[in-house]
Amino acid sequence: MSSRAILNRSRWVWAVCLALCPTLPVDARVRLENICTLQGQQEVRLTGLGLVVGLDKTGDGGKNLPTIRALQAALSRMNSPTGPADLKNGDNVAVVMVEATIPRSGLRKGQAVDCYVSAVMGAKSLRGGRLLSTPLTSIHVRDETVWGLAGGKIIGEGVSAATTGRINQGVTMQRDATPLFLKQQSGTSITLMIDPNHASFWTSSEVSRVVNSEFSFEVGGQQVARPLSPNAVEVLIPPQYQETPVDFVAQVLDIGIDVPHTQAKVILNSSTGTVIVTGEVEISPVVISHKSFRIEIGGPDPSLSGPFVGIIEGQGRQSPQQLEQLVKALNQLRVPSDDIISIVRELHATGKLHAELLDH
Repeated sequence: MSSRAILNRSRWVWAVCLALCPTLPVDARVRLENICTLQGQQEVRLTGLGLVVGLDKTGDGGKNLPTIRALQAALSRMNSPTGPADLKNGDNVAVVMVEATIPRSGLRKGQAVDCYVSAVMGAKSLRGGRLLSTPLTSIHVRDETVWGLAGGKIIGEGVSAATTGRINQGVTMQRDATPLFLKQQSGTSITLMIDPNHASFWTSSEVSRVVNSEFSFEVGGQQVARPLSPNAVEVLIPPQYQETPVDFVAQVLDIGIDVPHTQAKVILNSSTGTVIVTGEVEISPVVISHKSFRIEIGGPDPSLSGPFVGIIEGQGRQSPQQLEQLVKALNQLRVPSDDIISIVRELHATGKLHAELLDH
């Protein structure tokens, strides 16, 4: 073998080895606000049926009886009653579904949010139309409370979406909609809901630990937090915060947690050649021989053979390695993304890849 070939092979070996050298952990703390929400702090969907008027002959048409009846009812409310026979032309009117969302932070009476309208009958386009004042209720059948009134000029969402549109700040709240995050059990308490990407028994236990550690001095060493499930932690509000629960919640959500646990997932996208690794995705000892290179993971050094050889050393054959390191090494070897995706798929198929695989 020539000296140039030996030098090239050595460079490839070092590229793989350096890519998989363990790195020192970085002291990173994540605020609970970034991984938790409060139970009761959720979005609320509002819906209603309304009438759009002022269309340029693109409405539902006079043959749509529900549209004619809705227009008749609207005119009656405006002290202008008329019969169906007088409303033969409904081309400038359309019945629409109106939808809006109250954010998790809630809204107060008088505040406004955007709403979206969609034709539900035979309208060809809603461009140029205006929505008549429409009451919106929650999606719960038994709740007939009017939370907001929608109305205004419709803005098209695109050339190809003529039968849908948006009204900027088109819904005005008629009553307060605030999240109910306090509950009465053994004293007033809140429940922290851990987002699905971080939910686990470890994360729930760790969140409980850091909250107890933060408030142990104020409550005389008592435990204020306890894990309920992998995604829920109950926190009792200390007596000194009973009158100011919002201040207490703000302090709790500002507490930091060391590197929260994330579920091990690998996301592959063949069309874009993308590989996304979340969490600590481990690989059991395995030898990968693919086209022009061979890599051994977690085993003793193989005999060097072939034009390109990589060695990923572990502490014995039972020591798993990280997929992130392998992908980094393959990228440094300039392995095509399609080949990397194929390798990851085969690792998963043989049971050597310890993670959930999402293949798009």
